[in-house]
Formats: sequence, C-alpha cells, structure tokens
Amino acid sequence: MTGTQKIYLPATVLDAVNAFSYRIQLPNGHTFIGTRAGAVRENDIILQPGDEITVEMTPYDMSKGRIIELTKAQEQKMTFRIEKDTMGEVQVPDEKYWGAQTQRSLQNFKIGGQTMPREIVYAFAILKKAAAQTNAELTDFSAEKAAAIGQACDEVLAGKLDDQFPLVVWQTGSGTQSNMNVNEVVANRATEIMGADFREEKLVKANDDVNKSQSSNDTFPTAMHIATYSKIVEETLPKIKVLHDTLDAKAKSFMNVVKTGRTHLMDATPITLGQEFSGYATQLERGMEALTDSLQRVRELALGGTAVGTGLNTPDGYSENVADKIAGLTGHPFVTAANKFEALSAHDAMVEISGSLKRVAVSLMHIANNIRMLASGPRTGIGEIVLPANEPGSSIMPGKVNPTQCEAMTMAAAQVIGNDMAVAVSGTHGQFQLNVFKPVMAYNVLMSAQLIGDACQSFNDNCAVGIEPNRAGIDDLVSRSLMLVTALNTKIGYYKAAEIAQKAHVEGTTLKEATLALGYLTAEEFDEVVVPAKMVGNL
Repeated sequence: MTGTQKIYLPATVLDAVNAFSYRIQLPNGHTFIGTRAGAVRENDIILQPGDEITVEMTPYDMSKGRIIELTKAQEQKMTFRIEKDTMGEVQVPDEKYWGAQTQRSLQNFKIGGQTMPREIVYAFAILKKAAAQTNAELTDFSAEKAAAIGQACDEVLAGKLDDQFPLVVWQTGSGTQSNMNVNEVVANRATEIMGADFREEKLVKANDDVNKSQSSNDTFPTAMHIATYSKIVEETLPKIKVLHDTLDAKAKSFMNVVKTGRTHLMDATPITLGQEFSGYATQLERGMEALTDSLQRVRELALGGTAVGTGLNTPDGYSENVADKIAGLTGHPFVTAANKFEALSAHDAMVEISGSLKRVAVSLMHIANNIRMLASGPRTGIGEIVLPANEPGSSIMPGKVNPTQCEAMTMAAAQVIGNDMAVAVSGTHGQFQLNVFKPVMAYNVLMSAQLIGDACQSFNDNCAVGIEPNRAGIDDLVSRSLMLVTALNTKIGYYKAAEIAQKAHVEGTTLKEATLALGYLTAEEFDEVVVPAKMVGNL
C-alpha cells in the first residue's frame, strides 16, 4: 500500500514535554511524544496530565520507536485479545504473537526505551531450536512440536518476527521477561505452523514446550554468550583486522621516512614514521590476541544448569547434547560449561571479554589521538602527516577541514571504556546462585563490540587508507630538533652535549653552530656523528 493511513485511538496525557508536545500513553501501555495538533479538544485548551484525549495517528511500532504505515488488518481497527498467565488475564494486541508475560513487562518497565539487542533475541532462537531438538532425542517430546518450534525459530533468525520483541533492557536482572517473550512468540507461531489458531488453542505451550528443560537463569547467560561470541568473531575481529592491516602496510611504506620523535609532548630523538605506525599496528595485533583468548571462556554455555545449576528437570546428557547442537547451528565451537554454578551465579567471562574490548578501545584512543595531533595544522600545527579531506569542518570558517574520523573513533572508544565499568559493576551482582545484572551486561558488551568494529571500519575506509607523509614538513622539523644532540653523548659526553643544546636554544642558533662556537668539535666531526637517519636503529 502507499501513503500513510490514519486512525483514531484513545490515549491519556501523562505529562507535558514542552508547550506543544506531550507524552501520551496508548491503551497497550506504550508511550510516545504527541503534539496538541493531534488532539481533539474543545477550544483546544492546555492539556493536563491524566486528561483523556483522542489522538489521530498511524500505528506505533513499539520495537523500533517510530510511526509506521498501517497493514490491511490495522486499517479496519486495532483489536485486543485476552491472554492468561498465573497472575490472571491480560489484554494483548491481537495481531501480536506475544502473550501475557511480555505484555506485563511492557506495562511494568517503561524505562529508557533501549530494547533488548536483536543479537540476544536471535541467540535465544538458536538455543530454543537446539533445546527442542535435544528434548525430542532424549525424551518423549513430540517430534512434530520440535519441528514446529525449530521452524518458528528459523523465522525469528530470518528477521521475520522482529516486531514481536519490544521489551527493554531495564527489566528483571535474570532476563526472565525476554526469555518468556521468545517462549510466547515461538509457541504461538509454532501453533500456527501446526495448523491451529493460537488465539483459540495452544498446541505448543510457552513454558511446557518451548522452555522445556530450561530456566531463564541458564537460557539468558547462554544467549548472552552465543550473541557475544558470534558478534566478536563475525564482526568485531574482522573489522579490527582490516584497520590493523592498513596500519601495518602504512608502517612498511613509511619505514624510511625519518622524523622527530616526541616524549612528554617534547622533542626527542629521531624515529621513522614507519616505526611509529608499526607500534599502532602491534597494539591492534595484541588487542586481537587478547580478545581471541578471552573468547575461550565465552565459548562455555550455561544451558543445562536450569534454575540454580543442578540441572533439575533435564534428561541425562542434555547439557552436552544441546551445546553440540548450538555449535552445529552457529558454526562456532561452543561447549557446555564445566561448572554450571559458576555459569549462573558469576559472569566473569563477560567481565573479561569486556575488559579485552576496553583494551582495544584504549589502543584506538591512543592511535586516533596521535594521528590527529600529527596531522594538526595545516599551517601552525605539527603537520607531519596529511589526512583525507572528507567534509567541510566549520560552519563559520571557510576552507577548514577537521580530523573527524579521529574524533568519531575516540568518542566510540570513550563509550566502550564507560561500558566496561557498567559490566564490571554488573559482574559484582551475583548473589548466591544467580547474577541479576544479566541484561545490562549483555547490552553493554554487545554495544562495545559493535562500536569497536564499526569505528575501525569507518576509520580505515575514511582516514587510514589515505594517510600520507608531509615530507617537507617532516624534514624541516627534524633539521631544527635540538635532541639530535643526543648522538654526541658518546663523543663528547652528556654534559658538554647538554651545554650545546642549551646554548643553541637560548641563542636561536643551530646545534652545529653552537658546537663550533664552543670548540668541542670541528664541522667535519659534527657532520659525521649527527646524522638523523643513523639514529633510528635497524629498519
């Protein structure tokens, strides 16, 4: 269909955002920002919190936080059905596959708006499919149900049901609501696959079938590990490798470009631009090694521990079997955790992998800051390298170009460093048999993995590949460096060399002129010893 259709829905004004906008609550409990123009009121009087109004709007997509077009079913009217859980009846939008517990979470946790990462939802789909297959093999669980659950999970993994997972990160610390969100959606879709209407009968049940041999306490950490391992291996590490390879190639290309070294932001003895860049490449190489090592602990899956780590309500061989199936479905070497009590109550592996991501972020901060300072100028800065000019840099200063990719990468790195603190605090909140900061831990680690990968790729494509040395500027700075005097230490001693440097600095002369004035060496002797290219070690 084309064009945006409109319907009328009852809504309640919660509070005013400003003079013209109001936070409005829909019957399903979700809120959005509306304007007075959308309200039908006598004399258009100022709205007050709690006022009942009618809002003209297109349906609100709760999973993505935006207004969307109507489907044909929605064009008729928005209807609700009654779902039940152990606490009673709940009204649920009829077109949604989720059930009572998902709806309760929508109503009870209106915090922040940051939804559970899709990587977690997809990881849940993988483990639910693996669990159904394992239950069918090891118990009398229906093969038909297992197949229907697997097909529904495949639809989740294909992104066909993305709008069915609206829950926010800020919920129960075990992630129970998100586990049940997946259970309910998969169960109702599986019921449809088996030929029934889930509104009338539940051929596949959320708790008894989709959640069979599981608990939120072992499924969420399993999903967390599947999502984290997959994200880092499939996206983060390859993108870091792209930047590493570019910096390594630049290091080789620039290896004979002699320049001034700097320590404490002050002039130091010469190095080559290639040597400087080789340090950057090695930082990323070591960071990738740290991530790869930390991933060995993330391979371990908690599934099979159920509620407290004992494996209650699982058949013999379940833990090993389901881990093997997850490994097969993902193509990654997942194994069952050696100790399920540790896997449920502590998430040290997530703390460790977050720390390794932070290590890379610290490296990226160092690299980007150095590169933007080396490129500072173009007339009054260091100006030893030239960066690609990607966009105008100022709204008032014509012709200005800024190191925007450096700035973007350092901001991303700062966020990752902050995320690591949240993960570290989360890791301390394992009381007795369960850590209850799982969702925020998963959210921050996955964000860090995404940011690092994206920042490396962007910096590589839009900056690193185009970096070139400013040879004239480099040579000029080398020729004026006072720290070349260090080469004289072994010829005339440290104190006489210092006297030469101080005299040259105070009088504004060259090192050679100061040396000759003091009578410590002849011109020929000075030229033989003070050769910048001989001061950079073995290349």
